[in-house]
Amino acid sequence: MTVPSGHQPPAPMVVPQFFVKQRITMMVNRYEIRVANPDGSEGPVMAVAQQKRMKLREEVVFFADESQSRRVFSFKARQRMDVGAEHDVFDEFGTPIGYFSKQFGASLFRSTWNLSAPGIEAVGQERNPFIAVLRRVWNFIPILNNIPVPFLFHFDFTDTRSGATVLSSEKRIALRDHYTVTVPDPRLDFRVAASMAVALDALQSR
Repeated sequence: MTVPSGHQPPAPMVVPQFFVKQRITMMVNRYEIRVANPDGSEGPVMAVAQQKRMKLREEVVFFADESQSRRVFSFKARQRMDVGAEHDVFDEFGTPIGYFSKQFGASLFRSTWNLSAPGIEAVGQERNPFIAVLRRVWNFIPILNNIPVPFLFHFDFTDTRSGATVLSSEKRIALRDHYTVTVPDPRLDFRVAASMAVALDALQSR
């Protein structure tokens, strides 16, 4: 359902649907973001994200393509090694365009995130509370702790004022993490939506 924008104009970059695909390398986690074609198939690459491992202050940089010659947006933690760290989203010039943070207390049972952008204040949660509990039980069993969680998990973000959905991320069955991200609210900038979608994978276990 599309949220009426009212007096709030559409975001500078509006992408109703895109895909996020993870690729794991030795020193970094890489994410490929592709726009969805009208028929639902994968379209051209919109951004390539790179997350360096073992950094004290979390930062993920998005480049225009594999050459990494142009930095187009990024997100960065305000604090170091904080499970409830606040993250700012920046455009290519370093101007803040959005914000997100994890609600640590609520996330003990069901992962919960805050998302903020011009005209939008939203809260996102794992769609299925039963799967949320299963994931936590899985991680507490020593013999299973190093085995990837086999359960698919999805997130829905709803506007705190209207209750309407502004962003959804659905994990697909694939060898590597693969997500379909839907953005029904035209006020939500693609760069903020893509940052949140990647964070749901890159930071989910923290």
